[in-house]
Amino acid sequence: MRAVDIIVKKRDKQELSREEIDFLISEFTADRIPDYQMSAWAMAVLLNGMTDRETTDLTMAMADSGDRLDLTRIVPGSVDKHSSGGVGDKTTLVVEPIVSAAGLPVAKMSGRGLGHSGGTLDKLESIPGIRTNLSEDEFIAQLREHGIALIGQTADMAPADGKLYALRDVTGTVPAIPLIASSIMSKKIASGASAVVLDVKVGVGSFTQDLESGRHLARLMVAIAKLSGRKATALLSDMNQPLGEAVGNAIEVKEAISTLQGEGPTDFRDHCLTVAAHMLMLGSAVPTFNDGLALAARSLDDGSAWQRFRVLVAAQGGHLATVDDPSLLPSAPHIETVHAPRSGYLSQIHARRIGEAVVRLGGGREVKGQQIDHSVGVEILRLVGDQVTENDPLFVIHAATRGELERAKTDVLGAHHWSDEPVEPLPLFYDTIYTE
Repeated sequence: MRAVDIIVKKRDKQELSREEIDFLISEFTADRIPDYQMSAWAMAVLLNGMTDRETTDLTMAMADSGDRLDLTRIVPGSVDKHSSGGVGDKTTLVVEPIVSAAGLPVAKMSGRGLGHSGGTLDKLESIPGIRTNLSEDEFIAQLREHGIALIGQTADMAPADGKLYALRDVTGTVPAIPLIASSIMSKKIASGASAVVLDVKVGVGSFTQDLESGRHLARLMVAIAKLSGRKATALLSDMNQPLGEAVGNAIEVKEAISTLQGEGPTDFRDHCLTVAAHMLMLGSAVPTFNDGLALAARSLDDGSAWQRFRVLVAAQGGHLATVDDPSLLPSAPHIETVHAPRSGYLSQIHARRIGEAVVRLGGGREVKGQQIDHSVGVEILRLVGDQVTENDPLFVIHAATRGELERAKTDVLGAHHWSDEPVEPLPLFYDTIYTE
C-alpha cells in the first residue's frame, strides 16, 4: 500500500477499508508517513467525511497504536467524561472532584488546546509544580490510592492520536467530525474507562456549529462506545457563548476553584452539576438523574469536592499554597475592565471570536508546539439575554502588553451584539443521547 493512494481514494469520496486505515495509522505512528501526507488525508476527511464503519475502524486503530489500560483490575468501574471542545470549558476541574467525592473513581486523560478552544492540561499546568505527564504505572498507582487522576496522553497510549491531534490544530482540520469522534473515543478506549459522559458542544464556539452536526457526533461516539463494550451518555450543550466567565488558563483555574468553594457563575455551576449527575448515574452510584444531581450538589456544597481537588493537585506535585490562595496563580501585567458602549439587551456573545481573541493574546497555539502564556485571557461578565446599561462593566482583558490589550478590547467588543428588544437566554443543554 501507499499513503498517496489512500489520500487519493478519500479525496475522491471513496470508502477506505479497515486494512487501509490500519496501514495509514501504523505507518504514521512509526514516522514512515510524513506530516504533509497525513495533513492532506485529514483535509480529505474534513471535506468528504467517513462512514460510521470507517470511523470506528479509525478509532480502534488509534487505540491499538500503543498500550491499552485495563482498569477493572484496579477499581470496579471508572467513569470518565470528555468535552468535544469549547470556550471557557473548565468543567473537568470541577466535575472530576465532585464525582470522586461522591465515591466513584475517576481516571481522565485530557488534551491541550485545539484551535480556539482551551485544553484542560494547559489550564491545570497554570498551577506551579503540577505534573500531567505521569507514566502509566504512576497513573495506575494514583488511581488505586486516591481514586482520581488527570493526565495527558503518554507516549505509549494512543500515540497515533497524539500525533494527529497536534497536526489537526495547525492544518485547519479540527472540525472534521470523524476525526473528533475517533480522537475522543480512542483515548477513552485506551485509558480503560468503563463508562464515559460525552459533553458535545453545539454552536458558533464549537467544532459542531449546528444541532444536526452535534447529534451526528454524539450518536457516532455513543455507537463507538457500544461497539467497544462500554457505556456512554452524550449531552448536547450550548457553545454559542462562553461557559462561565473566565476564558484563559489561569483565570479559568481561579473560576474552577471558586466554584468548588461554593461560588462561581451560576451557569457554570449548573453545567458541572448536570454532567456530574450523569456520570454518577452511568457509574451506577445512583438510580436516577435527580438522585445524581442531589448527590453532586452535596459533594460541592459540603466542601468534599474541593478537598478532592486538593488531593488531585497534591498527588500530581502541584503547589497547594497556590490553589489555597489563587492570587498566587500567574497574573497578566495589564488588566482592564471594559464597559458597555450602549444600553440594551445582549443578543449574542460570539464564543468563537472570544476564543480566538484569547489565542491571539497568547493563551492558545497558532503553530504546533507553541508555548502559551497561562496568565492572559478574558472575563465575560454578562450573558446573552442580559439587560445592560451604558457604562456597566462588560468584560475584563488580561494581557501581556498594552498593545495586545487594545487589540483584544476591539476583538472582544466586536463579539458582543445588541438588541433594543428583550432576548431569550440561551439554554445550557439541548438533548441527551444514551447507549441503547
